[in-house]
Amino acid sequence: MSKPILVLNCGSSSIKYQMIDAESEELLAKGLVQRIATGTTGTIDHEVLSNNQGEYHVDQELPDHETALAKVFDLFREHGPNLDETVAVAHRTVHGGDKFAAPTLIDNEVVKTLRELSPLAPLHNPPGIAGIQAARKLLPNIPHVGIFDTAFFVNLPAEAYTYAMDVGTASQTKIRKYGFHGTSHQYVSQQAAKLLGRDDLKQIVCHLGNGASMSAVDSGHPIETSMGLTPLPGLVMGTRTGDIDPGIIGYLHRELGWTAAEIDTELNKRSGMLGLTGHTDMRDVQSAIDAGDKRARLGMDVYVHRLVFYIGGYAALLGGLDAITFTAGVGENSSEVRAEVCERLGVFGVQLDEQANSIRSKEPRVISTPESKVKVLVIPTNEELAMARQSVELLASS
Repeated sequence: MSKPILVLNCGSSSIKYQMIDAESEELLAKGLVQRIATGTTGTIDHEVLSNNQGEYHVDQELPDHETALAKVFDLFREHGPNLDETVAVAHRTVHGGDKFAAPTLIDNEVVKTLRELSPLAPLHNPPGIAGIQAARKLLPNIPHVGIFDTAFFVNLPAEAYTYAMDVGTASQTKIRKYGFHGTSHQYVSQQAAKLLGRDDLKQIVCHLGNGASMSAVDSGHPIETSMGLTPLPGLVMGTRTGDIDPGIIGYLHRELGWTAAEIDTELNKRSGMLGLTGHTDMRDVQSAIDAGDKRARLGMDVYVHRLVFYIGGYAALLGGLDAITFTAGVGENSSEVRAEVCERLGVFGVQLDEQANSIRSKEPRVISTPESKVKVLVIPTNEELAMARQSVELLASS
């Protein structure tokens, strides 16, 4: 029996969605809504992948999330799949604070708590809440499930999530490490254990996309992750700095007179690989390197240096290392990044199979040699499928 799950990921001006049959794990439909509440004409691209396959485009004013979702649901009813068969709506929610450690059925109290947590993610939680409220209004008789990006890391060891600042201030302001990309890290670490046939893996997951994060996972339980209170710290990203000296913030204010908002924009949107190389797409960075661009070469060196630094530290925290897994856009597709990282990990006995590393595939695979003391894997992430699975598990236990 099919179990269609509608998965929603609502941003401030966009909505990404998929309908997945959680029974067969078949992708039934997917779509993208853009330019919500921007004062310009919005767009919707709806693709049906099952039965009556087709692609449908709409240009329409989209003043708010409710209007946008109402039109998306009209497209489902006009072209399929059958929205009436949907058993749940899964909502990607970026920040669950320390309140949500697992998928949660959404009711008015949950929405109230999410509003209270919005100061922790002012750019992400409000549009997520808007999407939740719109979907609940339009589909009131279907269970709505919150899937929290921070949930996988809620139970990090206290020594990992606690910052060395005044405990009273930290408690009052809810400052601690929360971590992000949790749905991806959980899914990928589980797939790695399945691929290698071991539940007791000491593994490091490298989620490398425009946003990038790393986790150390011991027997299925995360013990460390690179993002923190916000998605800014940790690895070098497309436009984010990753780790920097916090004193730089005050320095920029004193020397350049920048406001907090200007500094936030600089560190989150004009830094990372963009600031270092002028590019955010790693393919463009690699092309520049191949053309002899020294700025691009330095940017890649900084990127790889930070990755290797974190891998070494996480291996020490884990007390050993069985596997390193690469996932997300860069991790899955850049053989050059994987090769440069692994080349610096010889101290751990890492040996990369160059031929296996060069193969492009959407399948989970091992790219290290049989002699390598640490398995190196590439596992495509699938956060939407993970959300659908988690929703079904929650409904089955409710």
